[in-house]
Amino acid sequence: MPWLWLPLPVGEGWDGGSAALVHAAALVLALAVDRILGEPPARWHPVVWMGRYLGWTGRRVAPPIDASPSRRFGPFAAGALAWCAGAAAVLLAAASLSATAAHLPGWAAALLLGLALKPLLAWRMLRDEVLAVEAALACSLTAGRNRLAHLVSRDVLTLDAAAVRESAIESLAENLNDSVVAPLFWFLLLGLPGAALYRFANTADAMWGYRGERHGHAWEWAGKWAARADDALSWLPARLTALLLSCSVPLRGRAGVGARALIREARLTPSPNSGWPMAAMGLLLGVRLAKPGVYVLNAAGREPTAADTRHAATLGARVVWMTAALAASALLLPAAWCNP
Repeated sequence: MPWLWLPLPVGEGWDGGSAALVHAAALVLALAVDRILGEPPARWHPVVWMGRYLGWTGRRVAPPIDASPSRRFGPFAAGALAWCAGAAAVLLAAASLSATAAHLPGWAAALLLGLALKPLLAWRMLRDEVLAVEAALACSLTAGRNRLAHLVSRDVLTLDAAAVRESAIESLAENLNDSVVAPLFWFLLLGLPGAALYRFANTADAMWGYRGERHGHAWEWAGKWAARADDALSWLPARLTALLLSCSVPLRGRAGVGARALIREARLTPSPNSGWPMAAMGLLLGVRLAKPGVYVLNAAGREPTAADTRHAATLGARVVWMTAALAASALLLPAAWCNP
């Protein structure tokens, strides 16, 4: 049976090699559908469903900002329980789909798993949104700021053109991990349930993982479990994303990203993970990336230009297909060795 699957569903008449082929085909199909069709309608989108659950429960687990500041255990416990309940529902749904696929012919199983995996990936939407920021910025600074507000939660009203580009490039690098590499990493390890659990954890961190006040609620403790869970699940994929970015530039005499420089820059961000792909991107492009008042990456770099935004999108696309190739190979090669 293929390596790492815990467990890998094997349908009637399947052997381990067939199961690996089904999951590799599902992975490639998911990325192909993403490239051609993009995101499904919101009413059919599982990440939207996750967001609705998290929004509904979040208003109940996070205390209002005027609550006693000594309240810690109650909000933390409520946030942890709500997170675990949502994660259990997501795992059950994904495991049910995997179990159904296990009883289908190989082609039908690959189709079902691929279509179920696609909404957990979002490369085309990410790329299009980042390039849309650049297109809007070409019209006016105000248009660029307004478009950037779709991508980031920071205050965009005070950003100049260079800062708008920096934020867009940072978002592409960070979400390259969150929206592609990490879901595929966990799909490789644990199948559809692994990818679904990661997407739930990442969505919960985006909605709950705040250090202070948001929308009238205090999230310091209510969102701590969600933030730490995402940190744990993203730890290795974020570093893998940085490595893949470093390998995405054709040599042709051009220096790559030095390990010491990457480690030094990645540690400048408060997050233990997001700094890795952002630092790799900034160093590769030779540009400065900053979040005002929080961090500055590659401080000696130049201000990014429109060409840098497009180049960042090109590097991201290379990483997506490198990740797909590596994941498919990791599934198929061990099965081929075991079933000569």
